Amino acid sequence: MTEESDVDEGHRAPAIEGSTALPTGFDHPHASEQARRIAEDGMILRVQVGSGVHGTSIDGQDDRDEMGICLEPAAYVTGLARVPSGTRGGAAPIRFEQFERHTGWDRPGGLANRSGPGDLDVIVYSARKWASLALAGNPTVLLVLFVPDHEVVHRNEVGARLVDNAHRFVSKLAADRFLGYLRSQKAAMTGEIGAHTNRPELVAIHGYDTKFAMHALRLGVQGVELLTTGRITLPIPEPDLSYLRAIRRGEVELDDVIAAIDRAEARLVRLSESASVPDQPDRDWVDQWLHASHVDYWARTPTPE
Repeated sequence: MTEESDVDEGHRAPAIEGSTALPTGFDHPHASEQARRIAEDGMILRVQVGSGVHGTSIDGQDDRDEMGICLEPAAYVTGLARVPSGTRGGAAPIRFEQFERHTGWDRPGGLANRSGPGDLDVIVYSARKWASLALAGNPTVLLVLFVPDHEVVHRNEVGARLVDNAHRFVSKLAADRFLGYLRSQKAAMTGEIGAHTNRPELVAIHGYDTKFAMHALRLGVQGVELLTTGRITLPIPEPDLSYLRAIRRGEVELDDVIAAIDRAEARLVRLSESASVPDQPDRDWVDQWLHASHVDYWARTPTPE
């Protein structure tokens, strides 16, 4: 086992035994049936990460976004095992890094479909892939460490231990990642050269993509909180939540939205140097956790004949 966490015993995340079942495979490089089985069998954590968990969803307008983490069989970590590239098997096998599935693909149009109300978008990363992204400060993958219990679909003891040690992943490196995501969303909301919006209907009505705008400011709000407190509160606290929802509904003028995003961006820039969080994440602990978790999983998992 790895060293003990710094979390008080009375505040440990509980294991929550829930569904590990995933949608069936699809002809997408990361959606083979073999990848699905790896993700289901080794799943340690699965949570909601979309607008619902942020509190910014608008009734009847959103799909459901979930993210998970799984441990891999030994052959995929210490050997050269690969998974098929999609369900047709025409391309060369690939390394397992994730299982990704959007139920919107099941409608006519397949991979080209946009997700809509009632759809499920789920991605389950290998623990190694997820950890590498989280250590770099990726805003989306860090989110799974702060999801409240009622938004957890499944979390076993290994996943709970990870959540208890969320602080190991927090560092000043997150500032650049949050800034990058914020700037990308800001460019997309106004249609800058090279940017892309897949919601032209929002631009036609409001003059800007209100969903990109909301996410740009949300990233600023959450990045500032992470760099000042070491955590992200979900759902987003007031008064920020109401303002974000007003942006999402197109009730805020574009100039005011841009000004708010600019203020958040400037604060993130300052915090990239002055934040009290560590300069670097605790990579040693993460390596120990990955090693111990995989070894224990392999010891409990029958070896294929």
